Amino acid sequence: MAGILSTPRPVPGPTLPLVAGAAVVVLALPIFLAAGWPLDGWLIGGTLWAASRLLATLLTRLAPRDGNLAAGGVLGFGMTFRAIAVLVVVVVLAATDPTLALAATLLYALAYTLELGVSLALYFGQGTTRA
Repeated sequence: MAGILSTPRPVPGPTLPLVAGAAVVVLALPIFLAAGWPLDGWLIGGTLWAASRLLATLLTRLAPRDGNLAAGGVLGFGMTFRAIAVLVVVVVLAATDPTLALAATLLYALAYTLELGVSLALYFGQGTTRA
């Protein structure tokens, strides 16, 4: 089991996970309409997911190369900020309108989870690199 997690692999491209997350956001609209859930929740959840993805894309362009400690620090701080920013929005929504917060959180969580799952499947499903 340790070999599976410690074997180096090439990092897969971000396109397929991005499409999977976007598909969740798009396909959730008819579900929100049919269930009578607040469309503001769909809009906020989709916007949170898209803004989070945009920030992640910008931060990965700053990925540390050749041991650049400053770029590594920016990347780490930025990814932490990304999670905290989503959390702050959800807490503010929960304090003002719990139903809206639940709808937005569910959409964001589903899109993020599918995107992460596809990324992991792509990463662990491909061959290893030889060191």
